[in-house]
Amino acid sequence: MGEANFLGGVAAAKGVEGFDTKAAKKRFFEIFLLKYAKPNSGIGFPGAFELVSQCKSNGLKVAVASSADRIKVDANLAAAGLPITMFDAIVSADAFKNLKPAPVIFLAASRILDVPTSECIVIEDALAGVQAAKAAKMRYITVTTTLSEDTLKAAEPSSSKRR
Repeated sequence: MGEANFLGGVAAAKGVEGFDTKAAKKRFFEIFLLKYAKPNSGIGFPGAFELVSQCKSNGLKVAVASSADRIKVDANLAAAGLPITMFDAIVSADAFKNLKPAPVIFLAASRILDVPTSECIVIEDALAGVQAAKAAKMRYITVTTTLSEDTLKAAEPSSSKRR
């Protein structure tokens, strides 16, 4: 969804009048970077580093395609101990108006990598991401990091991995 959509949606749901999305987003990132996204803090998924390393050593191209802003993507990668240099592309929300479930971020990653969508595999933990992968006509694997296995299976993934 992206931080602006999320924060604005919460404000609208709570009836906050005169909500300044830009200021709220700026403050959100300040708090996030200060409190949560510390380099090598271990917030990543177990095995992520090994998976990316194995993909790279087998000649596969690897990208991050996120509906988060680049500042948050970089902070999350650092916190997970995943150097940005491991990735052939990092595509973030900053350059797009339509975020997941729209497929544009995944399609952009495919273009940057010069890999046909039919050869891409998306790893997702969110329904919007699954919907975006489907819309991009990419295969996808779901992981149960934020949603239950039943919820994700309802999205009919190509594969599912319980965490």
